Amino acid sequence: MVRDMDVGMSVANNGLFSDPSSVAFWGATQNIAIKFSTTHLGYSLNNKHQLQLRSFNTKPKFNLREVSTPIAMATGRVQQVLPPPLTSTSLPPSLFDGTTRLYISYTCPYAQRVWITRNCKGLEEKIQLVPIDLQDRPSWYKEKVYPPNKVPSLEHNNEVRGESLDLIRYIDSHFEGPSLFPSGSDKEFAEELLSYTDTFYKTVISSFKGDVTEAGTTFDYMETALSKYDHGPFFLGQFSLVDIAYAPFIERFQLFLMEVKDYDIKMGRIKIMRLVQEINNIDGYKVTRSDPKVLVESYKKRFLAQEDSTL
Repeated sequence: MVRDMDVGMSVANNGLFSDPSSVAFWGATQNIAIKFSTTHLGYSLNNKHQLQLRSFNTKPKFNLREVSTPIAMATGRVQQVLPPPLTSTSLPPSLFDGTTRLYISYTCPYAQRVWITRNCKGLEEKIQLVPIDLQDRPSWYKEKVYPPNKVPSLEHNNEVRGESLDLIRYIDSHFEGPSLFPSGSDKEFAEELLSYTDTFYKTVISSFKGDVTEAGTTFDYMETALSKYDHGPFFLGQFSLVDIAYAPFIERFQLFLMEVKDYDIKMGRIKIMRLVQEINNIDGYKVTRSDPKVLVESYKKRFLAQEDSTL
């Protein structure tokens, strides 16, 4: 199994885009009408582009007011003041003092999964974000917090847990906020898709230095999976942990394959195209994105450096 990795890069403006033109690489941001409810999760899209938040296996209610705003999960906020990454010279926080802390790197896709989950559950005030500079990480992180010395990790109830897929499940089940995981028959399909994330990652990564044909098979698998439900653009029809598990990697693979291989993962795959467009509208995801140019250059250095050195 592919485990969470040390993936660190510099990031402009604390992880937010500085170039407005780069914001729309997952589809144009648009203002649409949303009907809010405290018991609803996800959304279904009708022909008038009106979204209704609802929870899994729950019928939507309609006695709700409409407002014009970008899509939001739980918080309705896009802009956040992000703390600067902690380095080798930074003092540790007051560890195990009852505060719940999520240790991340702003540009690590595994950490991004958990960060998105935190945001979409509306837990910005309940789970403190603690960014770590992986290129200059503080020694106390390994010694006092998380001995594997990787991100993400979660400090909660005087314990520290790791591994991104485990953490997104943990946060969803142990904290308040809209449920992001289904039950019943939907759960079985969700588990299948989560299990496929390792294959997805390994197959696409292996194509970076070779033929993209094999990578295409994984995107075809995703296109087929996205066709199972017709009541929304996401893997389970409505937004869930499955979309969160894939989103950070789709973000990176889409950019890198287009830049290096001139390969558009959305070409001929209307379901994937719709998925990335709609995920781009989710506020809990928006704030977690890194500068596309930084991501591409980092992947070039990481995956193509050895090839270039032999020229």
